[in-house]
Amino acid sequence: MNLLRRIAKQREFMIFIIVLATFITMSFVSPYFLNQGNILALLLGLSIEVIIAVGMTNLMVSGGFDMSVGSIVAFTGAVVAMCVTNGVPAFAAILVGLLVGTTIGLFNGFVVSKLGINPFVTTLASLSLFRGLTLILTKGQNISGLSDSFTAIGQKTLLGIQAPIWFAILFVIIGDILLRQSRFFRQNYYIGGNEKAARLSGIPVDRMKILNYGITGLLAGFAGVVMTARLGAASVTAGSGLELRVITAVIIGGASLQGGEGTVIGAFLGSLLMAQITNALTLLNVDVYWQTFVIGATLLIAVLIDRYGKMRKERKASVKKGEDLTCNIQVMKE
Repeated sequence: MNLLRRIAKQREFMIFIIVLATFITMSFVSPYFLNQGNILALLLGLSIEVIIAVGMTNLMVSGGFDMSVGSIVAFTGAVVAMCVTNGVPAFAAILVGLLVGTTIGLFNGFVVSKLGINPFVTTLASLSLFRGLTLILTKGQNISGLSDSFTAIGQKTLLGIQAPIWFAILFVIIGDILLRQSRFFRQNYYIGGNEKAARLSGIPVDRMKILNYGITGLLAGFAGVVMTARLGAASVTAGSGLELRVITAVIIGGASLQGGEGTVIGAFLGSLLMAQITNALTLLNVDVYWQTFVIGATLLIAVLIDRYGKMRKERKASVKKGEDLTCNIQVMKE
C-alpha cells in the first residue's frame, strides 16, 4: 500500500491516468481512433519529438533549455541531404549530420556557460542563425533524390513498426535509466536545484552544461537525419515550431523551467498526451489552425501548473521552517 501511495504521488502517474482517460474517451468518440493505422501514425508523428525530448529533459533538469532544436533538425537534414546527393556514402553522411548537431549544441553550451549569456537569448539567436543558414544552403528549395541506403534509416520496418518509433523507444529507455541511475547524469539535478551549492561541492558545472547542450544538439541532429530519411527529402521548413512542442511536453512531464526536476518517462508521456490531443482534433474534423492554438494553451497551462507546484513547495517549506523554529524556541525555554 505504501508503494502504491508513492506511485500515485508521482507526476508521471497522473499524466499516465490522463493519457489513459483520453485514450478510452477517444475510442468511444471516434471509431477510427483504435485503428492500427491511426495508432502507428500517431506514434510515428511523435517519434521525432520524443527523441529530442530525451535530450531536452536532461538539459532542463540542469536548469537550461534550448530553443534552437527545430533549426538544428532542419539544418542537419539539409547538410546530410546535400552530402547524400553529392555521392557521399549514407553512413558517412549520417556521421556528418550527427557531428553538425553536436557541434551546434556544444557552441550553445559554451556561450551559455563560459560567456554567461542567458540560455533563452543564446538559443533564440541560434534558432534564427541556423534557420537562415538552412535557407542559404538550400536556396529555399527542398532537396530530394536521396539514395535508398540512406532513406532506409527512416523507412524500414521491424515487426510492422517503422524505424523512427523504435529509435524513440530505445532513446527513452536508455535516457530514463541514465538520468535515474547514472551518478554522472544525476549531477544535473544538483546543478538545476542549486547551482552555487553544486559548484561548492565540486561538481564541474560549466563542463556539465556544455555536455548537456551537446547531447541535446546530438539528439536533435539525429532526429533531423531520421526525419529527412523518413520523408525522402530535406525540407527547409522542417522542425518549425518543434522546440515549443518539445518544451511543452517536457514541462507537462514534470520538468521545471527553474531546473532540478523532471524525468524522461514523464517527457515521453507529455509528448504522447500532446500527440493524442492533436490526433483527436484531426479525427473530430477540428480546423487545423486550432492545433497551434491548443499547443500554445497547453504550454501556458503547463507553466502555470509548474509555477503553482513551486509555490506550494515553498509554502510548505516555509511552514515547516516556522514549526521547527517554534519547537527550538520551546526547547530553549524549557
